[in-house]
Amino acid sequence: MRLILASASPRRRQLLDDAGYVFDVQPSAVDEPEPAPGVDPARYVAELAWMKAWAVASTLPDRDSPAVVLAADTAGHVNGVILNKPRDLEDADRMIRLQEGRETAVLTGLCLLRTDLRTWVGAVETSVVRFRRLASSERDAYLRSGRWEGKSGAYGVQDRDPFVEVVSGSWSNVVGLPLERLRKLLPSMISPEVNTQTR
Repeated sequence: MRLILASASPRRRQLLDDAGYVFDVQPSAVDEPEPAPGVDPARYVAELAWMKAWAVASTLPDRDSPAVVLAADTAGHVNGVILNKPRDLEDADRMIRLQEGRETAVLTGLCLLRTDLRTWVGAVETSVVRFRRLASSERDAYLRSGRWEGKSGAYGVQDRDPFVEVVSGSWSNVVGLPLERLRKLLPSMISPEVNTQTR
């Protein structure tokens, strides 16, 4: 049974690789639109994860080589605002300032879709991170570094960014893929006589 990661994220690939999974990578072409005002953050990430999984699954043969497609979408949520990946430096600055001195929820929508059966399971995992306040010089140096690029909320705990720490929930969820939840969901997508490959 093939496991296919529907993501171009190097962080998700690294998490799966470090956990010992054998998998293929086929990124989806699904856009990640800015959420409409007032949209529920859990619904937002869950729907995007499903769309990504379906976009990849629909390109694969149904019966000849069944596979499980894994898709995820991660966003921050603070003070009623959903935080995607920043568009540019100004947007990254906005996100960092919004989160400073606060606790931020990080939500990942997870979807597993089996191509031959067209069945799927999904979940939303939530963790909480805490930001300390930054001096202007710290903030400016971080923004100039470009480490915020391509990261939800404009930071990455895997980069050991010194101003944010995970205070509750899954660390891998904050990186972008909740491995603990994945381990619970994956068996439901695989028949008893077939096991997902692991190293």
